[in-house]
Amino acid sequence: MELYTPVLVLAALAALFAVGSVVMSTMVGPRRYNRAKYDSYECGIEPTPQALGGRFPVKYYITAMLFIVFDIEIIFLYPWAVRFDAMSWFGLVEMVLFIATVFVAYAYVWRRGGLDWD
Repeated sequence: MELYTPVLVLAALAALFAVGSVVMSTMVGPRRYNRAKYDSYECGIEPTPQALGGRFPVKYYITAMLFIVFDIEIIFLYPWAVRFDAMSWFGLVEMVLFIATVFVAYAYVWRRGGLDWD
């Protein structure tokens, strides 16, 4: 248990800070509410009134998913670039296959019109 004590103390401090921040913001923060604060924000476009709680177009979610996919690609490329010399040909072939797979996904999305912002 002695080994985990610093980790548990740090977790407790993090939880205390998170809860304390929320409590302090409700106690100290301004309480002026207006219509603009509760209005939905659509990337600088004036929101249009919609039924059923103001649904967003699916295009926003598709763009977010594409960002996540290509962001994860970069996460996998970074350690490979750091240890490239130690992996030799195996690492090169592995990364070429990975990038080819991601490129096929990119071509598919491009062809289906997922990158057209109309």
